[in-house]
Amino acid sequence: MVITEKDFYKATNPARTLVARNVEDQKCYIDFSGVRGEDIISTIKDHIDWNPDEPTCNLFTGHIGCGKSTELFRLQVELEAADFHVVYFESSEDLEITDVDIADVFLAIASRISKSLEKIVLEEPKKFQELLQGAWNILNSEVTGAKGKFAGHDIGYTVDGQKLSLSLGIGEITTKMKSDLTLRTKINQYLAPQKTNLLQAINQELLEPAISKLKQQGKNGLVVIVDNLDRIDNTIKPWGRTQQEYLFVDQGEYLTKLNCHVIYTMPLALKFSNEYGTLTQRFPEEPKILPMVPVKYSDGRIHERGLALMQQMILARAFPNLAPEERLNKVTEIFDTPETLDRLCQVSGGHVRDILKLLNPWIMKDKKFPLQSNTLEKIIRERRNEMSLPISVEEWKLLRRVKETKQVSDDKGYQKLIRSRFVFEYRDKGELWFDVNPILAESEKLSESGYPGFED
Repeated sequence: MVITEKDFYKATNPARTLVARNVEDQKCYIDFSGVRGEDIISTIKDHIDWNPDEPTCNLFTGHIGCGKSTELFRLQVELEAADFHVVYFESSEDLEITDVDIADVFLAIASRISKSLEKIVLEEPKKFQELLQGAWNILNSEVTGAKGKFAGHDIGYTVDGQKLSLSLGIGEITTKMKSDLTLRTKINQYLAPQKTNLLQAINQELLEPAISKLKQQGKNGLVVIVDNLDRIDNTIKPWGRTQQEYLFVDQGEYLTKLNCHVIYTMPLALKFSNEYGTLTQRFPEEPKILPMVPVKYSDGRIHERGLALMQQMILARAFPNLAPEERLNKVTEIFDTPETLDRLCQVSGGHVRDILKLLNPWIMKDKKFPLQSNTLEKIIRERRNEMSLPISVEEWKLLRRVKETKQVSDDKGYQKLIRSRFVFEYRDKGELWFDVNPILAESEKLSESGYPGFED
């Protein structure tokens, strides 16, 4: 079957995440673990599967767009195959990522778990209900037309026999909190001092009885995967603490106290924070990091295996039903030369979403196969100009040091470079190194004479 330009454009949509249980998506999935240093997903899965009765807490991080969600979907499928009940959700759907408090996270988790387990009849959660009643009282006083009492039937709850549906009630609270800063602040002021009670109520009235019922059904336990927490802004809280450090360092111990298996995605910039040592003391396991796919070694040599896998990632979207070797024979049906595909893979730096963000507009510009290398070069120049605009002289100096040393420190300047995807992290066979995003690495501003006042 010959793929059309429109079909290839749809297949390379950077916003689409491959879903492991989708048969067609499985054909496009490429296992990069062999060049990323380790199979992190298997490590997390074994950590849970080998001791299912002991709650675990794992942090999972990496550059935004490097493939974390795709890998977490794979983890979900593998854990479900091992007879775990898995609740996966994108926290950005429930939380206002510019302003997150620990109570917001707990309510979002409780809402998603209760919704996932609605068919399991649990005892009425009296402590939890009492805490939420206070939140509803605030809601009633702040929102015109808010519905009656939490324990009543006139606030939007559904009742199945004696079972009160928590998910709808918590969902109404979290939805209003996300959309209203004033309301969110007041409810957090009410819940924050009671976070220990909130945690205890979730554990005793939701998690523990639910897990007991799940095990009666033959399940090994409950796993919650909280994706997109790595996207929370690094804004400053009113008391001067950055939001990321507040949630994962100051409140980290609370995040570990849910009596089930939990995986949170964490902002990569925290790994380069002065507080990283404290963070690792708060959590039982070191954060698991998903690095870039290496397309070059630290000394500049081509990483043949990594480059080949990136090529397959692109070709699988064009020819999903062909074997890898057969796809390679079709390269010139899509690209004007094999070297053009190599160029695309190398300039992406092994970032799985960035390569699609280069390819997708390229398809739209050329509108016909084979795609032309001169169009790709124009797109690269445009992207380089866009990326360069916000970079200061001092940041160019930091980038130059990364290019020369392949290392970064815990300096706040480097945090921004990591967060902005100006610098990528690589791991392979025990080796760890950093490098400048290849699109920026070709800038004249990284040379000694390329930027006035740039010399050290």
